[in-house]
Amino acid sequence: MARKTKTASQNTVTPLALSDLHLQLEGLEKEHQSLLKQIKKKRTELNNFVEKMRSLATEVFHRVSPNMRTMAELDAEIHALFTEVLTTRKLGKQTQKNIASLYRSLQMGGIISYKAIEEEDDDDDELDELFEDHDPQNNHQSRHCWESERDSESPAVGRTDESRKIRQTFLRLAEIFHPDKVKDNETQMSHTEIMKEINKAYQEGDLARLLEIERKYEVGESIDNNSEDDLTRRCKNIEQQNEILKTQYENLKRELRLAKNTPEGTMVADYKKAAKQGIDAVEMMIETIESQTKIVVEIRDFVKDFKDKKISIKEFLAGPQSLRSMQEEMMEELMERMMEEFGDMMNFN
Repeated sequence: MARKTKTASQNTVTPLALSDLHLQLEGLEKEHQSLLKQIKKKRTELNNFVEKMRSLATEVFHRVSPNMRTMAELDAEIHALFTEVLTTRKLGKQTQKNIASLYRSLQMGGIISYKAIEEEDDDDDELDELFEDHDPQNNHQSRHCWESERDSESPAVGRTDESRKIRQTFLRLAEIFHPDKVKDNETQMSHTEIMKEINKAYQEGDLARLLEIERKYEVGESIDNNSEDDLTRRCKNIEQQNEILKTQYENLKRELRLAKNTPEGTMVADYKKAAKQGIDAVEMMIETIESQTKIVVEIRDFVKDFKDKKISIKEFLAGPQSLRSMQEEMMEELMERMMEEFGDMMNFN
């Protein structure tokens, strides 16, 4: 009888322990599958957004580049005209200074590009300071700052546990799918394609993708559902994976935010808003450039007329009509903003 009691005791304890582990494993696996789905969705969202940035940038480049070439040609012409006036025409010292000042104003106003005036070396350092933000190298770095930030925080860098888990999964899959492990050509070709996916996921530190491959080809760890040790080990393994997957999901969300905060990302957002209202944002951009081109053409002709002595120094220093109109509009806008701010202050009080 004593032996029967002992057996009964064992039968009541062991199933309960296994039952608890089964429930824990079930909960962890549900969380695991949910994280994989979230990551896949967020990864797709990020990839689609980046692809939209690229396609829109390509479209803008092709449609706007003819206008930009025209602007570049006009810019070069204006610089050449001013250089000719300042170096070949006989002018008084003060007049020379005033013309150089007008030339600088056009550059500082962004109407033409910056170019140092050799005759005025004293001002070059100051101008260089003012225009240092126009360095194409700096602009290139600014456009890709989200990428460098993303790279510095890659899940495969600086996180020992994650790196180890990713490497373990990679090695396990590589051991199974390495093409050299099989002999027939068809299987070799199949394994070669799978290894491309595995290598890509490993290089990107993408544990979720590695686990998706593992699940897709049913090569995961096999366990004995009646073994407490197997269940405990499996629970611990999935728990570790889930923590890494949570981090990966947060990284993807951050990458998407960074992408949306770039100039290209902002352009995509503006393009979508305009499209909802039935507006072609790129066409609007082209129209804006064309209107700016007309102004630059007028300035080019104005400087050319002065070089050819068709207008007086006084008329030239007064500037073309287009610039005077622009200055008046800017002053009106400034006054309107000041009045609005003053009104807000009065309402606040």
